[in-house]
Amino acid sequence: MARRRPSRSKLALRWLGAAVLVVIALSYIHPLTSYRHARQEVADRKASISALERDNADLTKKLMDTGKSEYVVREARRLGLVREGEHLFIVKGVGSSEQRPVP
Repeated sequence: MARRRPSRSKLALRWLGAAVLVVIALSYIHPLTSYRHARQEVADRKASISALERDNADLTKKLMDTGKSEYVVREARRLGLVREGEHLFIVKGVGSSEQRPVP
């Protein structure tokens, strides 16, 4: 029993069907990549929002602390200010890596 070759019209229909399937598959590539990009952007924005909310909470706490006298004193000390009657001593060379040998 010899196999018969399909007619040209059937062969053309098969190739046309395969080409249509390829075109349909290729038409889905752009929307899928856009969808993945949008999902990644949403995730990035959510992470950014949560970081900003943490920063906002920290700044709100710091703002609440600014009215307290301990905070004012601590910040003044950090700026190098001293109270009336106190003396400011600046010690140089303590803890530096360049130490001179003692003769």
